[in-house]
Amino acid sequence: MPNRSADELFQLIKTLDKGEKRNFKLYVGRNMQSDDLKIITLFDAIDKLEIYDEEFILKKNQTIHKQQLSNLKAHLYRQILASLRLIRQDNAVDIQLHEQLDYARILYSKGLYHQSLKVLQKIKEYAKSFHQVTFWMQALFFEKKIESLHITRSFEDRAGEIAGEVDELSQRLTMVGKLSSLALQMYGWYIKNGHVRNNMDVDAVNKFFKEQLPENAGEFQGFYERLYLFQSYAWFGFILQDFLVYYRNCQRWVDLFEREPQMLKVETQHFIKGMHNLLNAHFMLRNDRKFEVEISRFEAFYLSKDGMATINNRVQGFVYLHLAKINRHFLDGTFSEGLLLIPHIEQKLKEFEMQLDRHRTLVFYYKFACLYFGCGNYGSCIDYLNKIIHLKADLRSDIQCYARLLHLIAHYESGNDVILESQVRSVYRFMSKMQTLSIVEHEIFAFLRSSFQLSRGALKAGFSRLFEKLKKLEGNPMESRSFMYLDILSWLESKINNVPVQEIISSRYKDRIQHNTIA
Repeated sequence: MPNRSADELFQLIKTLDKGEKRNFKLYVGRNMQSDDLKIITLFDAIDKLEIYDEEFILKKNQTIHKQQLSNLKAHLYRQILASLRLIRQDNAVDIQLHEQLDYARILYSKGLYHQSLKVLQKIKEYAKSFHQVTFWMQALFFEKKIESLHITRSFEDRAGEIAGEVDELSQRLTMVGKLSSLALQMYGWYIKNGHVRNNMDVDAVNKFFKEQLPENAGEFQGFYERLYLFQSYAWFGFILQDFLVYYRNCQRWVDLFEREPQMLKVETQHFIKGMHNLLNAHFMLRNDRKFEVEISRFEAFYLSKDGMATINNRVQGFVYLHLAKINRHFLDGTFSEGLLLIPHIEQKLKEFEMQLDRHRTLVFYYKFACLYFGCGNYGSCIDYLNKIIHLKADLRSDIQCYARLLHLIAHYESGNDVILESQVRSVYRFMSKMQTLSIVEHEIFAFLRSSFQLSRGALKAGFSRLFEKLKKLEGNPMESRSFMYLDILSWLESKINNVPVQEIISSRYKDRIQHNTIA
């Protein structure tokens, strides 16, 4: 897990690239004051550290005194942000709009009302083209102030037009607020709980979604209204494991950027997230051909100028592209090839540790464990699962549960009979406490308990019986979560036929291609 320093200045400095560091020093040099020599000294001292250590800084830099360190850090922090603002203003629509609003206020304060109104008109046109409703509204309110306090004679009946614009934007802002809150709450439910576990969860999610979804949401055609509406439905379908609803709304989410390509510049991370979810939907539905098309498209974007424009784009793009690459190996059964991705991913996880949350790292660890399990390397599988199990976190209770179940099966495969019986009881208690036990999981536990008394000759028949029981449950919506997190049927088939798991999955993949069943 990433070990983040709590010092905000240290974190900020560590995110700067070489160009940004050079620009900061040029900026300070142009605006040099007496204390700025000390902030440059402090900047260089912190930049050299791997872990923030205040005592070390003071010891190595005698010109900086302890009692002035707090003020110097605050001043340095502000100066870094000011220098970053100067080099980022051409890359961000919101920063450009902020700047133009500042110009309008300056002109107004000079009594140049008509010039100020001209700037405000440009702001509104620019904000409208990029769906920046809040900036559009700010410009309107400022325009109302000027028109109400001064006789500008800008043009006839302007008051009525401004009032109409304000009413329309107020309705749009209200709808964007409601839908963005709904999308966030649905996503938050998934991050905390994963997919629905039982009928009680299904009823709760359905009830909440219907109560919070505005009745007239579909009437609004603005970019953000549709974006958050599609996101809300996508998370709704994903949580309920209705993957067709999930897929359709992920496709609509991504298609928004096809219809309005200028928004890719403004909401790059929403596009990246949409591509991730679209790829995930194709993976869930085994749409192999569409998966290949979209992953190629996503990788091309990731390597493009827009994809590399900011650290956020690089981190999110890396995470979602490499999760998709691992899923590709799960689709076609090339687990051994998938292992080659792990060293590079772990290196990047370390490089991006300040920007990555524990949830993303947990997901990677679970997928690493699955790759090793599919290759028959149960020791390495157990090592990664231990990293999840020993983490004290309230994120993704579903991953916590399935990590323990896969951990148990990996010990079973490793022949660790001494600890296996106690492990079965321990994992069963944990999953029962989390209220996640499905029929599939009950059957797995029942088999593992009974297997202690079975001879090696009787085990194969036991695997066959369990396979037949679970196969009948494969189409049950309440049981699909178990099959999604743990490909138990492929494992059982491998035991029955005495072949590696990845061969079973690879055979199914080739069969889908041969029978032209790929969507």
